Amino acid sequence: MSARGARPLLAWSSDHFSFPLAESHPFPLAKYTLVRERLLADRVLEPGWITRSDPAPEDWLLAAHDAAYVSRSLRGEWSDTDIRRLGLPWSPELLTRARAALWGTVQASRAALAHGVAGNLAGGTHHAFPNRGEAYCLFNDFAVSVALLRRDGLARRPFVLDLDVHQGNGTAACFAGDPSVFTFSLHARHNYPLRKERGTLDVELEDGAGDDDVLAALDLHVPAALDSHAPDVVFYQAGVDALASDRLGRLRMTHAGLAERDRRVFAWLESRGLPVCVTLGGGYGRPLEDTVEAHANVWRAARSARDRRPDVPIASDSGVSSKLESGAPSRLAR
Repeated sequence: MSARGARPLLAWSSDHFSFPLAESHPFPLAKYTLVRERLLADRVLEPGWITRSDPAPEDWLLAAHDAAYVSRSLRGEWSDTDIRRLGLPWSPELLTRARAALWGTVQASRAALAHGVAGNLAGGTHHAFPNRGEAYCLFNDFAVSVALLRRDGLARRPFVLDLDVHQGNGTAACFAGDPSVFTFSLHARHNYPLRKERGTLDVELEDGAGDDDVLAALDLHVPAALDSHAPDVVFYQAGVDALASDRLGRLRMTHAGLAERDRRVFAWLESRGLPVCVTLGGGYGRPLEDTVEAHANVWRAARSARDRRPDVPIASDSGVSSKLESGAPSRLAR
């Protein structure tokens, strides 16, 4: 795929920050680098379109999280319960990586307002609550991004479209009681978390649901939900853990089915002129190559959507940049 003449699809990456993790740990830390490298090799993205994420400043974290939780996290004062809930051991490197992943979604959400489509090659930390982390998610990048967009007058009616196979319980909790944010989650009924939170619309699938089941549920619910809420920005949690080979998924989707899912999502958003910020979300396939390919396919669909969409007059590049809290991050040149 050649990028000549294409509209840039801006993306943020945080895999330049790593953290200590046992090789036997189920968290697929390697996938983030592999996805970025695949997208560059296939010229879905160009090097100049990818920006290194910086660690998000503390005041960004406080925009959506309890001060006590942020303070304990920054100081490394986690209890055994905190570590067990998160599923990852605290380290300074982990904290830096989590803050950088959040930074990427904040920046991508602002770029989406200017360009129609943009994304984060990480993020989608939808299990983080205002006062705690869960399931590999320290801070909720959707909640923080929405808070900052609102603070700067860039969005009023966000929509979180969460198609990760696990319910976005933290996101639902962050926006509980706030009708101006629509939280949509399509997930496996019997998968994590055991105790589901109540979002605006939760659509539950039975174990073993395949392509036809997922696509039918999307057709039934997503267009109607978009039209009823009339959002001004959409966050697409494009997890690929519904893939049949995913060890944590419990669903039976194929690569073709996931690709059709993404095609429909981007078509629905494009037809309504809605800017979309894409996050990587979950994917725990064996072999890992299955997950990398599925994530790359999401970005292929995003690239096609970006090529079809002109810049949108919601926010200019200069206007977006002037509202950023920190200096411009450096470009990836590799």
